Amino acid sequence: MMEVIYEDNHIIAINKACGDVVQGDKTGDETVLDKVKHYLKVKYNKPGNVYLGLPHRLDRPTSGILILAKTSKVLPRLNKLFQTKDGMRKVYWAVVDKRPPKYTDTLEHYLRKDQEKNRSYAYTEPRSDCKLASLTYRHVASIDNYHLLEVEIHTGRHHQIRVQLRQLNMHIKGDLKYGAPRSNKNKGIHLHARQVELIHPVRKEPLTIVADPPKDPVWDEFMKLFKAGKFSPVEV
Repeated sequence: MMEVIYEDNHIIAINKACGDVVQGDKTGDETVLDKVKHYLKVKYNKPGNVYLGLPHRLDRPTSGILILAKTSKVLPRLNKLFQTKDGMRKVYWAVVDKRPPKYTDTLEHYLRKDQEKNRSYAYTEPRSDCKLASLTYRHVASIDNYHLLEVEIHTGRHHQIRVQLRQLNMHIKGDLKYGAPRSNKNKGIHLHARQVELIHPVRKEPLTIVADPPKDPVWDEFMKLFKAGKFSPVEV
């Protein structure tokens, strides 16, 4: 079932399941865009085609907030918000297999995307074929074998969180592509778009959208800690 977490006359936000593909690819699987269009068509009894604009994306194995434009008027405004990050804050949760070297740190790398392999490579020095990637992580909780990072991204690069954390020898649970030892049963990874704060493109008011992670034993343990108010700086 598709989970709608916010909707008004201008935008709709869903909590994307890991494994769902946002746009069509070579698999031919039903896309998130198809599902949302069908939802809108049925809910509002719309004849003909339903308009839906896509201002940003989530990797297929990643879960969490995906925001879509319901009108052609709103799409360019959302595109600008996501491109410039002006007035926008995006926070992810990432479950990793190793304790980070610091409680919090800002990472900057230069990323090169390999289109054919659909992966990115990180470098510490600028290169002509690379783009700057920046994020800040905070280590907020730990359980027996895993650690939870709250990650705020300052740029929107391909596989940015996955490849930048790997540079610290931390691997997101289930992420075989970037060094995790085992895949997850659902073929997803434990990377979740948790919170988006933005200025509404029409009303010009602050809007915060939050999505809970998928139900599974690891996420459930971290959610118990979160609900108990036990997210806090974790000493190195």
